[in-house]
Amino acid sequence: MNREILKYPFYLIVHPFNGYWDLKYEHSKKLNLILSFVIMALLIMTNVLSSQYSGFLVNIYNPEYFNSLLEITYVVVPIIFWCIANWSLTTLMDGEGRFVEIFTSTCFALIPLIIINFPWIWLSNVISIQETAFYYFCNSAAVIWSMYLLFIGNMTVHQFSPTKTIATILLTIVAIAFMAFLCLLFFSLLQQMISFITVVYQEIAMRN
Repeated sequence: MNREILKYPFYLIVHPFNGYWDLKYEHSKKLNLILSFVIMALLIMTNVLSSQYSGFLVNIYNPEYFNSLLEITYVVVPIIFWCIANWSLTTLMDGEGRFVEIFTSTCFALIPLIIINFPWIWLSNVISIQETAFYYFCNSAAVIWSMYLLFIGNMTVHQFSPTKTIATILLTIVAIAFMAFLCLLFFSLLQQMISFITVVYQEIAMRN
């Protein structure tokens, strides 16, 4: 990757309208996909390091119960759910975005969560309790910035109006909640089936 490619994600988060337009129509789809996976990996790394090394004043995680696989799940699953739900709905609503474009635009919208939160992993170890307000302010700013980029990306990818984009995002959130409910129901039923089979097997083994 040359310097222009590496600079592009930073250009996009500052100029989202032009950036997402180029992302959809000008840039290589394969290269966009590679950058998207790199961004997702960096966000996972940021979350893992934050859970492990953030200062005790702002760290809500107990190191004894830390699980890096869960941290990966907390990043990957919401992204996948969002992309599937958004693609399913926008297909019915005449959206122009393909699944790959939705995925890349979503991942690029997560960049502020990395560039803002990563330095605070180390800064949080040297701040006082009065200065934690700056930490939470920056975290909130990163989330709001990412939400704004997600909105612009969704609008550009599907060529929707702002009103239709807002409606689509709200419906996508509802669809994600429904998908999460179905997944929890499935795993609950699967757990019950496994427990039932285990009990039956133990009964048969004891009688023999």
